[in-house]
Amino acid sequence: MDDMLKEFVVEALDLATNVEEHLLSLERNPGDMNTLNAVFRSFHTIKGGAGFMNLSAMVSACHLTENLFDALRTGQVPVTPEAIEAALEASGFVADQLTALNNGTEPDKLSTMPKSLEKMLTDAIEMKGVSKKPAAAKAKPAETPKPVEKAAPPAEKENDGELDWEAYFRAVTPPGTLPEAEAAEAAESEEAEVHAAEPAQREETEAVKSSLSGAEVKQNAPAKEESIRIDAVKLNVLLEVAGESVQAANQAAVLLEKLSQFKFDGQAAPLMSALTETLTRASRYSTELQRATLATRMQPVGRLFQKFPRLIRELARDLGKEVDLNIAGAETEVDRVVVDSLYDPLVHMLRNALDHGIETAEERINANKSPRATISLKAWQEASSVMIEVTDDGKGMDAQRLRDKAVSKGLINVHDARTDDEAFQLVFLPGFSTKEVASSVSGRGVGMDVVKTAVERHRGAIRIASQLGTGTTFLIRLPIELSIVPTMLVRTDGASLALPMATVQRVVELPETFESVGGQPVLRDLGRPLPVKSLGKILGYTPASERVGIVIAAPSPYILSVDAVDGTADLVIKPLTCISTPGITGTARSAEGELVLVISLSFLIDGCKTRERITA
Repeated sequence: MDDMLKEFVVEALDLATNVEEHLLSLERNPGDMNTLNAVFRSFHTIKGGAGFMNLSAMVSACHLTENLFDALRTGQVPVTPEAIEAALEASGFVADQLTALNNGTEPDKLSTMPKSLEKMLTDAIEMKGVSKKPAAAKAKPAETPKPVEKAAPPAEKENDGELDWEAYFRAVTPPGTLPEAEAAEAAESEEAEVHAAEPAQREETEAVKSSLSGAEVKQNAPAKEESIRIDAVKLNVLLEVAGESVQAANQAAVLLEKLSQFKFDGQAAPLMSALTETLTRASRYSTELQRATLATRMQPVGRLFQKFPRLIRELARDLGKEVDLNIAGAETEVDRVVVDSLYDPLVHMLRNALDHGIETAEERINANKSPRATISLKAWQEASSVMIEVTDDGKGMDAQRLRDKAVSKGLINVHDARTDDEAFQLVFLPGFSTKEVASSVSGRGVGMDVVKTAVERHRGAIRIASQLGTGTTFLIRLPIELSIVPTMLVRTDGASLALPMATVQRVVELPETFESVGGQPVLRDLGRPLPVKSLGKILGYTPASERVGIVIAAPSPYILSVDAVDGTADLVIKPLTCISTPGITGTARSAEGELVLVISLSFLIDGCKTRERITA
């Protein structure tokens, strides 16, 4: 794809996404002229670029949709559900074409505009007899000459009773003698269109006129660029280099600290002082470079959330359910890679909520609920993590039914998933579904396992809370920055390990002997008995003397025993790509240059379970 086409695709995709959001807003507020004009301008802009790029199918779809919204905003056609549906279909077709181009499809290989879409748009434009106001100020010319006494009355102006001489003259003149009235009507229509323009547009025009008249403007001055587009690959390389520079600066600081233990005399003393100052400055600048680079990769999750209202609308219609989607925290920022990879998991979760969680209107009325259900999509920042929550007010999850279904499918043993929290986690097993018959929406046992895999791939974790008859909440925790993770460095059997600080509550001293409950060592912490688990044994090491405990914040809290705690550090994480080790999400280098294994966040939250699940 050449640079010009790439630039068009990127900008047009942004416009297409905004169009979809405007259309759904217009469905709720049909009389919003600002939205009508905004949609018209978006399709007009895309059409212009598509025409320049010779994308004929996109031009045709945009042109028809532009005609539709021209009629809608001038009042010639009412804003009906059919018109909105036609515009949504056109928006989807344009977005699909742009996505195909973005994925490398050649322009001449794109599909043509479907006949069904053309018919939908044409039918929406030609709504004969539906809310079409008669042209009060425009007298239609008679097709045949009429006597004067009969032609005059309809040509009278409504405002003051005076005769419309132009209409009168046309009525008594033989057909074909004068130019057709359509040209005059077109001019009047254009004038009406100008008068119907949105107030904000007129204010903007007046502001521009005022600024031009009040100050000298250099006509040849170039437009000021407020932002530029950078290839994501280049940003990734820059971030990696910035991370390595921070790591190198930290290692240099450690070496300098060791050197400072020696005594330097004569000319060496000022050299050491200058070296210390230089390395301090280099460390500060490398850290600032890393932070600035990370900031360029941060994007608000609203860019992702705005894609879902239409999805919910269409799925609810297909399932015959009434659902509202409430979005909050769209301004929360997270790493761009996370934003791009969360689309499919969130789609699966929303589909699951609609199909499994939300009842039909009749069932909700029988349960004393509003017939219109609500799904909430919320994001917020919590320490160094971003939290994304999907909540529905549906029927909730039956823990015992989940256990029975998993056992019947051979996915777990009868003694597994004893608590409700463990039973809820069964929905993430591959091949698990509570539906007896698969539909086009769900029921094949795929989807929710994809959700957990995608979340854990980015060192995140997902939990479920549900109450039967009330609703279900899915909570995703992800690191705000993927490449750098605040960790606690621990040691067991001589190996250096890193625990994400998001799960660490505090460090406690462990006694030589423990209480035992069901064969499991237990220690009371703040009055509550917590099981003690050996990190070394879980990962296959041979622990020597584990006298340090780390209280892990999880749905079922516990204490992780280690040999020693070496402090905390922000580590640049390198994901494991060639091998897969249970509990290990990646590697890093400490300030001393030592290789550190990073423990998975989801592994810690799940209680450090290494048991292999039974698969069908």
